[in-house]
Amino acid sequence: MSIRINLVEDEKSLNNVLTSYLQREGWEVKSFYNGSDAFKEIDDRPDLWILDIMLPGVDGFELLREIRSRNPTMPVIFISARDKDIDRVIGLEMGSDDYMPKPFLPRELVIRVKKILERVQTAGEPVSIPPYTIDESKRKVTVDAASGTRVEIELTSMEFDLLMLFVKGRGKPFSRDQILDKIWGYDHYGSDRAVDDLVRRLRRKMPDFKIETIYGFGYKGVDI
Repeated sequence: MSIRINLVEDEKSLNNVLTSYLQREGWEVKSFYNGSDAFKEIDDRPDLWILDIMLPGVDGFELLREIRSRNPTMPVIFISARDKDIDRVIGLEMGSDDYMPKPFLPRELVIRVKKILERVQTAGEPVSIPPYTIDESKRKVTVDAASGTRVEIELTSMEFDLLMLFVKGRGKPFSRDQILDKIWGYDHYGSDRAVDDLVRRLRRKMPDFKIETIYGFGYKGVDI
């Protein structure tokens, strides 16, 4: 089955170029030139969304919010001409998997899409780290509830990738640069503050999964 990508970019020339590059990889691309048209297809379930932030009608932040409310694990990449830390932080806090400030090379976007899709499609056997059960094949985490039932924890794609890095690392310390390379990819040129943002979100959602801060270096997950 072909990979399907929804691209929302109001600059038509850039939209056309990005669509062309993505289609060269054999992927199906559905293009939108404004947020309002994309919003009408919000219940669509592609393999990945690419969203501009500044859009006519409905902006990228609102689209991301609606996408996340319907599918918390849907991979989403933000692109924006506004190269501001606040936009990056807001996007990551809301659950975007990556953030690319314009201008960027179309090939760089293709590489980042590939890395995200590879992580989503790679799976292993479920792992139990009480009170959590981590199912990599379904990219799903559940926790024991007081009622005796199991409750699913909604993690974004990148939050799940970070969790699996710590789980598979089995107590190995990772520098911030190493986490950037493994989660965002070697071609990522963003600030390592993105790592701190991601760790903070994972800690908030999984407080009983111990992540140790190694000051001046990075982080270490629980030794299982």
